[in-house]
Amino acid sequence: MAKFLVADDHPLFRQALIGALEPNFESAVVLESDSLDSTLDVLQSNSDIDLILLDLNMPGCENFYGVIRVSQDYPKIPIAVVSASDSTEVISQVLEFGAKAFISKSSPSSQIATAIKSVLAGNVWLPEGMKNKLAQVSDESRDVAKKVSELTPKQFQVLKLLQDGMLNKQIAYDLNVTEATVKAHISAIFRKFGVNTRTQAVLLVEKLQHDI
Repeated sequence: MAKFLVADDHPLFRQALIGALEPNFESAVVLESDSLDSTLDVLQSNSDIDLILLDLNMPGCENFYGVIRVSQDYPKIPIAVVSASDSTEVISQVLEFGAKAFISKSSPSSQIATAIKSVLAGNVWLPEGMKNKLAQVSDESRDVAKKVSELTPKQFQVLKLLQDGMLNKQIAYDLNVTEATVKAHISAIFRKFGVNTRTQAVLLVEKLQHDI
């Protein structure tokens, strides 16, 4: 019996996904969440989930943080990203961040079921013709995505706050850590990105800022 987690902050779309699952997976158990925090809570309580259907735009999931965090914390549970933003760059990045499939929100139910069955069989699933398009994504974009994917959850949070222009003291307050800890995270980010300043780090990661 399959067990799925549908993670999307729009109730109507969650129901649409569940409707696509029910005819194709008999007796499946479907859990729901509507934010990154609630998704992590469900995952913590259900280690036997077979697949996560994850929206990129839920609260807490900004700038790919949702797929990065979930794939880092639960690497054995496959993620199928479900999004209305289906640019080649976005798809390339979610795969780099650990997703095993990209499903457009405009996909028919039959295609969603096909994608899920493929992932459950241990495959990576993409829309038809997408593999050829991904081959055209620049090496620079892939390299930046790889570096971002290697950040720890705390480092990624610090990076997001750097993008917001926050000072070390503000970041420390926001994350409830010391300024020394913030400086250590920033130094680690600089090393991974091969940069020396905040501005360089922010400019580098902004290469991933597509409309997701």
